[in-house]
Amino acid sequence: MNELTTKSALELAAGLKAGEFSSVEVTQAHLDRIHATEADFGSFITVTDDLALETAKAVDAKRSASEDVHALAGVPVALKDLIVTEGVATTAASKMLENWVPPYESTVHNKVKAAGLPVLGKTNLDEFAMGSTTEHSAFGTTRNPWNLEHVPGGSSGGAAAALAGFQAPLSVGTDTGGSVRQPAAFTGTVGVKPTYGSISRFGIIAMASSLDQVGPMGRSVADAAALHELLAGHDPLDSTSLPDPVAGFVSAAQTSDLKGKKLGVIKQLRGEGYQDGVRDAFSAALDVAAAAGAEIVEVDCPSISYALDAYYLLMPSEVSSNLARYDGMRYGLRVEPESGPVTAETVMSATRAAGFGAEVKRRIILGTYALSAGYYDAYYGSAQKIRTLVQNDFAKAFESCDVLVSPTAPTTALKFGAEAASDPMALYLGDVATIPANLAGIPGLSLPAGLSDGLPVGFQILAPAREDVKMYEVAGPLEAALEASGSRVLDTLAEGLTTK
Repeated sequence: MNELTTKSALELAAGLKAGEFSSVEVTQAHLDRIHATEADFGSFITVTDDLALETAKAVDAKRSASEDVHALAGVPVALKDLIVTEGVATTAASKMLENWVPPYESTVHNKVKAAGLPVLGKTNLDEFAMGSTTEHSAFGTTRNPWNLEHVPGGSSGGAAAALAGFQAPLSVGTDTGGSVRQPAAFTGTVGVKPTYGSISRFGIIAMASSLDQVGPMGRSVADAAALHELLAGHDPLDSTSLPDPVAGFVSAAQTSDLKGKKLGVIKQLRGEGYQDGVRDAFSAALDVAAAAGAEIVEVDCPSISYALDAYYLLMPSEVSSNLARYDGMRYGLRVEPESGPVTAETVMSATRAAGFGAEVKRRIILGTYALSAGYYDAYYGSAQKIRTLVQNDFAKAFESCDVLVSPTAPTTALKFGAEAASDPMALYLGDVATIPANLAGIPGLSLPAGLSDGLPVGFQILAPAREDVKMYEVAGPLEAALEASGSRVLDTLAEGLTTK
């Protein structure tokens, strides 16, 4: 591997500022890495070599002319192919949008372009962000760089694999029920789900609007924090966007110690159903936190036991409504019936049958049923009540601690073809620890906490809504303490990849 591809985003930013190398050199190194490894990893749907190098050249010219540029200017980034990019195909990993080139721009991409970050390409995902393995893509499977026989998680599996495979120093995903944090846990990277509304969703293809959130991803807490600062902020184009000023996430991530911090271990998220190796790595990370000065307490959030059930009623219901727009009439795929009359109804039926994959159809059917006459109150209405109880439980728990912690996922990365990976219900249960944060709209972060049988284990940190800075104040020093104790997860991966 080129040395430039193993540097962190902030190391690259410092080197670019000091003139040690150019953005063109950095960008080309990552593009070369993508083309050399993409056949193995399958991280990208589209690679945008020309556009990335064009941005890199422009940034280098500005620096040469001593113009002011953003701190991350010239540092490459990869975008999940759910983020609308004007003039560049945006597919949501679905046949329904296979050839769709957007005529408008997402706020996220606008911010990335304005800051001068070369976009390396659009990463693979589960179709319309529905899945936990990145197997549900119309354009191929993404594989985990730690072991190509294992999944990278999902739905932001391509974004996570691009980081773990050293194809990109930064990536942007989306998190509806853990779709940033779970793949981060499976690949030994850092994934953040910010407070709902703190990053604009304008131009993000909707899955479940009350749950979706754009999430920064990196190979360190500080890298993710820097990308978070860039993407956050009020957007008048998004009616759910918060007016809050952007806090100092990077400085919070660089906090020196955990003294005085109280970490609440969620009782419901560490017991039955968790692999022994996951429990052991989580407990060891808690010991490291305690040795670094943190106080560890146990908190009870009883409603979390029902969060998974509520989520898998609320999310499909919103999916059913959001995906109704793909009807073969306005944009995207259009398929006419093989026989019989060509009507709006027959075209819609043929298009949706051909354009949607099995997992998307499954969730549409479930959501349509939950919203149907006679069942709305029993299912959707009851799930909304559970959502309120979860929010109340979190609010009460945060009265006695600074942050809440748990394993990010109950298992390490599943193996392709394993029984669990082919069982939808088993995959849904894998989201048990991440879903509650989406229901409550609070921020969550996953960082590597060690290995179990050679695969990464994720440590999840949750903070009160609109107080994302608290999450970084714990994640940064905990990451440093874990590294000091010998848990340098990505170093292990880098050594393995370089020797192959």
